[in-house]
Amino acid sequence: MNKRQGFWFFGEGLMQQFATRSRFKPLNRAISLFLVGIGLSVAIAACGGSPSTNTTGSASSTADSKKGVEINLVAYAVPKAAHDAIITLFQEKWQKEKGQTVTFTQSYGGSGSQTRAIIDGLEADVVHLALGADVEKLVEAKIVNEDWNKKLPNSGIVAKSVAAVITREGNPKNIKTFGDLTRDGVKWITANPKTSGGARWNFLVMWDYALKNGGDETKATEFATQAFKNVAILAKDAREATDVFAKQGQGDALINYENEVILAKQNGQKIDYVVPEINISIDTPAAVVDKNVDKHGTREVAEAFTKFLFSPEAQAEFVKLGFRPVGDYAKTNEKTLATQFPAVKKLATVDEYGGWSKVQEKFFADGALFDQIQSKLGKS
Repeated sequence: MNKRQGFWFFGEGLMQQFATRSRFKPLNRAISLFLVGIGLSVAIAACGGSPSTNTTGSASSTADSKKGVEINLVAYAVPKAAHDAIITLFQEKWQKEKGQTVTFTQSYGGSGSQTRAIIDGLEADVVHLALGADVEKLVEAKIVNEDWNKKLPNSGIVAKSVAAVITREGNPKNIKTFGDLTRDGVKWITANPKTSGGARWNFLVMWDYALKNGGDETKATEFATQAFKNVAILAKDAREATDVFAKQGQGDALINYENEVILAKQNGQKIDYVVPEINISIDTPAAVVDKNVDKHGTREVAEAFTKFLFSPEAQAEFVKLGFRPVGDYAKTNEKTLATQFPAVKKLATVDEYGGWSKVQEKFFADGALFDQIQSKLGKS
């Protein structure tokens, strides 16, 4: 496996990669530089060499040409390889159509960490994050405008995945649905929804599964309680959950994103997994960071780039990483995609449950349903 691709699955170590020329507010500069140093040190130790540059394009052309413009892209870690290819395509298109050189500074890490960094002063022009809830935090901080998801196709959702259940080789417990994770004698691994944004999808898919099978909220609560009773270890984040399952050999199953599993298999890992037919759309949004693009004078290019993410050329790059595409690409390539991605008969969205703000309040806020379930199980 190529560690420099930034792929963390099964402990290969996705380390946060920080842009070498990111723009920070003065009050946060010292702290930010300290964190950058730590991130680079860890990356060097993990990869056995110097980290690759995060600046794409010709820096000299930006310095020498008044027409040049620089965009700071801040994203969660998984789609980096797709971004690298998409950026090159966009640069060529923009140069041809506008006669202008665009360079990109890129920063990658955990979605929640990246969101906090932007709030603390990392001056992103464009974001691609793992959860709509993280973009909403930027809205609350008055960094991104409230209508961010109305300015882009597909309500700003640029790529999506679904939940997959990874099993032991040969699937000895015959796990095929999320309901099987509630059976006696089945133990599974997940991160803690209180500390991991990705794990909130794991909880929500359980809740949705119960409702889609004819249950009401009382039944769904009982179902989720039984499911989390069977959790062997509640890890702090997705990486730790994967290590517990793959390296420590604990549990019969692990819930992870389908795109992560596909990418792992592409990199030579042997993995048994199922994609349940009742599932949830794990949506990853992109947005222009309004406060910063107006400050930097980069709005035109930033908006053009975010829209380009929905183009067929860009969507094809996301598909290479195992993401399910959106928009016209998904429609025109439906037959081909059907051979790559298992069919999902009932696909829920977070909007069915009121959007992330309501989901957070109902399920994951302090004292909300997840805390109540943990308390009932004596795990709080």
